[in-house]
Amino acid sequence: MSTTHLETNRPSTKAIKPYKGLAMEGPIARWYARIRGNDPQHQAICRLVSQAVPAGGRILEVAPGPGYLAIELAKTGKFQVVGLDISKSFVQIAQTKATEAGVTVDFRHGSASDMPFEANAFDFVVCVAAFKNFSEPVQAIREMHRVLKPGGQALINDLRRDASSEDIRALVEGMGLNPVNKFMTKWTFKHILLRNAYTEREIRQFVSQTDFASLDIRQDNVSMEIWLGK
Repeated sequence: MSTTHLETNRPSTKAIKPYKGLAMEGPIARWYARIRGNDPQHQAICRLVSQAVPAGGRILEVAPGPGYLAIELAKTGKFQVVGLDISKSFVQIAQTKATEAGVTVDFRHGSASDMPFEANAFDFVVCVAAFKNFSEPVQAIREMHRVLKPGGQALINDLRRDASSEDIRALVEGMGLNPVNKFMTKWTFKHILLRNAYTEREIRQFVSQTDFASLDIRQDNVSMEIWLGK
């Protein structure tokens, strides 16, 4: 794809913080793990990925958080699943949950913008509800491209910044949260998540700076499915 310089050059003398906002560690990570545990999105995304990846394929989930999607993928028994997260707490939580579920997932600690994997290592890369939090979005997409095998695909699923307040409210109401967690989740959407999220136009600009050969964006009321082909 064509190249346009919409992201400033990465400084070589000072490390860039790999994520926006507070670190998802300790109590914050444990709270997030609790409220995301019954999210039906995990099963829906698992079905999408299962349809796109042949049996025996190697899948990388970038920023798996507590590991729910990676574990669902591993439960199918069809794939080798790896998870990479910047949060040490999430890596520990996810590994514990995988052990409890009786499945094998290789959860590792690392940054989306500097992945500790060789090139052409995965058949599929998936990233759900986390891309908006990466401080180097273009570099993260470039890394997804690098670690994918030729012909591989990536799926980024995330919030749209132009989602309406009504649709966000309906989304949170459907999560089955208690009053305190419902209030905290609505506050987080309004003051953090929507501000960090991107529009379709911005996503297209980011991808135009990478070597992905194809891009398909599918939208619903609150989110985007961003399909990338190498």
